[in-house]
This record gives sequence, structure tokens and C-alpha cells, in this order.
Amino acid sequence: MKKEIGNDVKLGLFVLSSILFLILLLYMIGKNKNFFGSNLKIRSRFENVQGLKAGNNVRFAGINIGTVDVVNIIDDTTLEVSMNIEDKMKDIIKANSIVSIGTDGLVGNKVINIQAVKERERHIEQNELLPSRRAIDTDEMLKTLNKTNKDIGIIAENLKNTTNKINNSHVIWDLLSDKSIPKKIHASLENINQSSNKIKTLLNHSNEIVEHVMSGNGSIGLLLYDTIMRANLFTTIENFRILGKHANEISKQISYTLDSFNNDLHNSKGTIHALLNDSLLTHKIHTSVDNIDRSSSGLNEIIDAIKQSFLFRAYFRKIEEKKTRGLK
Repeated sequence: MKKEIGNDVKLGLFVLSSILFLILLLYMIGKNKNFFGSNLKIRSRFENVQGLKAGNNVRFAGINIGTVDVVNIIDDTTLEVSMNIEDKMKDIIKANSIVSIGTDGLVGNKVINIQAVKERERHIEQNELLPSRRAIDTDEMLKTLNKTNKDIGIIAENLKNTTNKINNSHVIWDLLSDKSIPKKIHASLENINQSSNKIKTLLNHSNEIVEHVMSGNGSIGLLLYDTIMRANLFTTIENFRILGKHANEISKQISYTLDSFNNDLHNSKGTIHALLNDSLLTHKIHTSVDNIDRSSSGLNEIIDAIKQSFLFRAYFRKIEEKKTRGLK
């Protein structure tokens, strides 16, 4: 009886141990723990592992090559991730490869991605510390996507309101249905084309004028490039300045003379006052002028008589003939 009880206990212990070993084996297989092959341990450090935990896959070029062993906290800003990868990868992965944290799908489990770099570098060794890259935070991405969706909703609502206003606006539809507008647009474009051609022609003429001036031709060209003409122009301007100065002085003298005449008139002095106000002097002047006129008439009669005398008739006749030949 006792022997049977001992056998039952041994059998129970064996079955229980087998079940525990099977559970442990299934757990290790589920975690991709490789107990029967050689492993290579590598490390990398991050500021935030974003939910990465032991057992998550490690991938190189999209291929599973190992699992995450443990995540250790180094300090308040640094977390170290230890990974177990296949030993054969030590001849493939280089020491400058970049380690980043990704997601298996859009919202799947976290994975470690190892990205190769083209620069030449040695291959990794046991317990190698690889450089890392800050991963995209899914929460931040979802927040940004949520904000973008809200903005798109606002834009869609504004677009809807704008479309309703356009549909309810009779002016816009009348404008679109007006068949004369295309003709007016074509006419406007034609006018713009003609104006452009005129502007182009004007610019060509302007270029010709500029070239003509720069070559020293014309008055402007001579003025710009002919030093002699420029000097003559400056001399002429200086002469005009001097002439203006003299004219100013003459004007002052005339003004002074007129002031003197006015003073003489007002003060009853001078010859002008006597000519204007002395009637006796005026009468004498008229008498003198009459006598001079009569004397001139008598002198003319005497000259005519001399011309008719036989002594001087031939002389004056020759003079008349010379005058006649000169006129012819």
C-alpha cells in the first residue's frame, strides 16, 4: 500500500514537472527566446522607449533577427535596451548602424529596427552599443492627426458655406451666363496686346535715341560728349549772367533818371519842366523849328537853281547817269 502511494507521488511530481517545463518552453517560444542556439547581445540607448518591453522583436532590413532582452533605466533621461540577436548577424551588422523604435503595423506591438549605413565601419562585437535615433511618438502623431482632422472639418464647413453663398448669389450666375463677357475679355486682351506692341515700339525708339545720344550725335550727344561745345555753352551762360547783371544796372539807372524827372516836374526845375510848363519857351522852339524849315526850303531852291545853271548842269547830269546805271 505504501509502495503504491509512493509511486503515485512520483508520477504526480513527474507530470507536474513536465507541465511546468512545457509551459516554460511555450513561454520562451512565444518570447522568441533562443535557448538552443548561440546569441549575440547588443545595446542601444533612448530617451523614451514608448512602451517597448522585453520579448519584442528586433528586425534588420525587415527581417526578425532577435528579441528585446531587457529595458534598463540608466538615469532620468536615458533608457538602455539590451537585445539578443542571432550570432550570424555579427558579420552583417556594422557598428555605425542606427537603432530606432517602430511599430508593427499602425497600432501593433513595438519593435526594434536596425538600419544599415553606407559608410564603411567595422562589424559589431559582443555587447556592442549602437547609436539610436529618436522614434516617432505615436501619441504625438495621433494628436497631430486629430488636430489636422479638426482643421479639415473647419475648412470643409467654410467651403460648404462659400458654396451655398455662391449658389444663392444671382450676380455671379448672371455674370457667368452673360455671353458678351468672353467677347469683352477678348477685346480687352487685344487692347492689351496692342498696348504691349506700342510700348515695345516706344522702347525700341528709346533705345535708338539713347544709342544716338551715346554715340555723340545730335545736340544732346554733343552736349554730353563734346567738351568744346560744353565749354561754349558754359561761356554763353556766363555771358547771359553778365548781361543780366548789366541789364539790372541799366534798369537801376533808368529808374534813377525817371525819379529825377519826376522830382524836376514836382519841384518845377529842369529843362523838361520848362518845356512842359513854359509857354514862351515852347513858342520859341516852334518858331525856331519853322525858321529851320523855311531855311531848308530856301536852300533846296538854291541847290535846284545851281543844278540848272550852265556851269554845273553837265556835272549834275553825269551824277544822274551814274545813279541810273547803278540802279540797272
